[in-house]
Amino acid sequence: MTQHQEDDVTPQTPAAPGLSRRGLLLGTAAALATAPLTATAARAATAPGAATPTATPAAGRTPKVLLIGLDGTMLTRIKDAGAPHLTALMAGGLTAASSLYANPMAGTLSGPGWSTVATGVWPDKHNVKDNNFTAPNLTAYPDFLTRAETADPALSTYVVASWAPIADTICSGRVDTRIATPSAEYDTGTTARAVAKLRDDNPDVVFVHLDNVDNAGHSSGSASQAYLTAIRGVDAQVGQIVAAVRGRAGYAQEDWLILVTADHGHTPTGGHGGSTWEERQTFVIANGSAFPAGSVRQDVRMVDIAPTALAHLGIAADPAWNLDGTPIPALVPDEFDALRPQLTGRVDETGIAAGVLGFTHTPPAGWSVDNSAMGTGGVAEWRGWSFTTDEFWTKTQRDQNRELNVRSRNVFAVADSDEWADKIFSGTYDSTLVSPEYPVAGRGTVPVTFTTFYRPEGAQSARVLAVWDGGAPVEVKSFTSDTNGRQRLDLAVPAGASRLRLRFRYTGSNNWYWVLDNVKVG
Repeated sequence: MTQHQEDDVTPQTPAAPGLSRRGLLLGTAAALATAPLTATAARAATAPGAATPTATPAAGRTPKVLLIGLDGTMLTRIKDAGAPHLTALMAGGLTAASSLYANPMAGTLSGPGWSTVATGVWPDKHNVKDNNFTAPNLTAYPDFLTRAETADPALSTYVVASWAPIADTICSGRVDTRIATPSAEYDTGTTARAVAKLRDDNPDVVFVHLDNVDNAGHSSGSASQAYLTAIRGVDAQVGQIVAAVRGRAGYAQEDWLILVTADHGHTPTGGHGGSTWEERQTFVIANGSAFPAGSVRQDVRMVDIAPTALAHLGIAADPAWNLDGTPIPALVPDEFDALRPQLTGRVDETGIAAGVLGFTHTPPAGWSVDNSAMGTGGVAEWRGWSFTTDEFWTKTQRDQNRELNVRSRNVFAVADSDEWADKIFSGTYDSTLVSPEYPVAGRGTVPVTFTTFYRPEGAQSARVLAVWDGGAPVEVKSFTSDTNGRQRLDLAVPAGASRLRLRFRYTGSNNWYWVLDNVKVG
């Protein structure tokens, strides 16, 4: 069986003589420079100083996690393939399609993909940009099995992978057992080892990686019959693994969370690493006590997998970890997300398929857009602040860094003077997104948080202004350099003020863009 293939791959350095790079790996990773972690709820009584866990095991059962990684697998093709075991997991839990970054953050490759899944942070933090692992930051941002081991060394953690770097690089030596399946065994060996571990032992956290769908994608493309055949093959292996879980003698006393995901997608003709929508595709299937049967979400990101697994184990995330992800059950849709049902299709844009629904100029209740200083003409979709989705916005023009807007979720607000200027216009881009009024009476300071992605150019400006009790706007923040992340402003409340309104004003003329999401006050 052909081994895992990747675009732009440099051969890995061989292991020392006498130890196969794809054989059993022992603790060789560097020690972690992280703060002490909290213990699982099941063991809190024996762990002094443990913080309050973020989840409670169902009905007192012992929480356990199984993560199955299906390399290069696309959710749409799972549905086309008629994969009964994966379909059953979706029917019994949550299904969430998601999308990835592209260069320059990282290529749509396995190194950054699996590092993102395992660590709960995006590549601009874990610093795995490709499959060479040139300067990874996995000590500061370790995999979730390592965090679980650090929280409670009594946990049994196990990794078995058909692609060796998952076991020998991404997952650290703190993990109890790391196995890179020998090439001759490939996914058959990976499946057999996982089944035996789940059937005959008592693991708490298991990460299984299967590779053959990616192999079929490279050789035949995601639009091929061979790709569907590979999905049906891996589906049967998933069935064996899940059956081993549910056939355990102590299964009734255990609370299993089963997660299934992929590291990237594939082009219809084969290959990945680039910025097409197909290459950027991934998904999460979550089957467990916290996930209603047949549920679907649009706000899940790949960085949510690690914190979801940890929360299920009862391990509270330390803010010092600086994770990008959130446990999926804890995700709360914001006001912009409520706009999804009213999104419409393209008007002037030509790179977006006619059936893709993805933008509106109508703000959510309480919000407004001030276009009184806005120029005329231009591309209709982007005339002033718009509300859109990743699929719609990134398809306007690839490789202009829109793919890096990974920290926004579902529907977000964008001011894009670059796309607006792709049709005849006059004047300048000058649009202000205006928030509702928030009560602040009796407060000395009030925190304002929001997620932003800002790419500057030339005379472009992005300003946050505060309006107290309907008075004159006062600038409280301006952005002058590339910014991608969560922002916090602690605003001093003027004496006697009782109401705060925010204004987000963007100006430019055929420059770049400003994205806002998840605005919170108080």
